[in-house]
Amino acid sequence: MNQSTHGLHVAVVMDGNGRWASARGRGRLLGHRRGAEAVRHVVKAAPDLGIEILTLYAFSSDNWKRPEAEVRGLMRLFGRFLASEADALRTARIRLSVIGRRDRLPPAVRAAVAATELATAGNRGLHLRLAIDYSAREMIVEAARRLTPGEASRSDFARRLGQAYGDMAPDVDLLIRTGGEQRLSDFLLWECAYAELLFTPTMWPDFGPAELAAAVAAFGRRERRFGALPAAGARR
Repeated sequence: MNQSTHGLHVAVVMDGNGRWASARGRGRLLGHRRGAEAVRHVVKAAPDLGIEILTLYAFSSDNWKRPEAEVRGLMRLFGRFLASEADALRTARIRLSVIGRRDRLPPAVRAAVAATELATAGNRGLHLRLAIDYSAREMIVEAARRLTPGEASRSDFARRLGQAYGDMAPDVDLLIRTGGEQRLSDFLLWECAYAELLFTPTMWPDFGPAELAAAVAAFGRRERRFGALPAAGARR
């Protein structure tokens, strides 16, 4: 996919919820609840920072390996978040879509996803994408499986990626990972081919509009050449 000619596509690995709670002597689910509050604040701030698409890594396919109680709590939190935010998203003209597998989600979560996507489908403001039960490698394998003879271009493959998990967006401009770790963790591998990467030690529950603004400002100071040489007179 080509770089977006409109607003930014920012992707976030929302890491550190559990560690944030543990550092305070609290259960990990409290950290996830505080993380949901951080999502609300960041989503509200995003449009004013020139962000057109915001993709948040909420639950990886590997997260099923976590303790069963934590997984159940996360699934309840997803369902409640979607149900409670539908009206606010619609009022703010935010379109929500979910990328990832849906067949393994609890029925209540699948229903909440479908209802919120339908309720916000006509919105033309920020596009908020939540990656739930998501694996970029699984998505790439599924896209390859769907290719038909004669489909050999990048655009063909990108289209199949979109079909694999229901939604495709332009390439990521800026990927942020909170919590101090410095890896992609199987997130948007195709779309992040030329993304600028920003890693911060700030835990996700403490990441708010000011931190997002600082990240976007840092992105604006970077020189993006996409494999080409700098323009004459440009910073080297």
